[in-house]
Amino acid sequence: QVQLVESGGGSVQAGGSLNLSCAAAEMTFEIRVWAWYRQAPGKQRELVAEITGGRYTYYADAVKGRFTISVHNDTTTVNLEMNSLKPEDTAIYYCAILNTSPQYWGRGTQVAVSS
Repeated sequence: QVQLVESGGGSVQAGGSLNLSCAAAEMTFEIRVWAWYRQAPGKQRELVAEITGGRYTYYADAVKGRFTISVHNDTTTVNLEMNSLKPEDTAIYYCAILNTSPQYWGRGTQVAVSS
């Protein structure tokens, strides 16, 4: 059973930084597409960043230039480096593997940014 374990969430003041990490356990296939999503209270889940093949990246306009997605440990771990955090970045952040059917999702990690 594939498990995704997220870490690194927390509370910071605006302008601060956090580094989220997500590790995949019990993998039996290649991970080609990793993504980070977030869901703020009362809002729909939205795509934050995506990385394909370990190098092709996509960022939502709201985080472009502030967040960086990367993979490590032979693509079994994905990180999301978040800088210049804003109160509107407050949400539960989820990692996901998208190149499989079914997709795999983490349980989420809370990020809270105060002004």
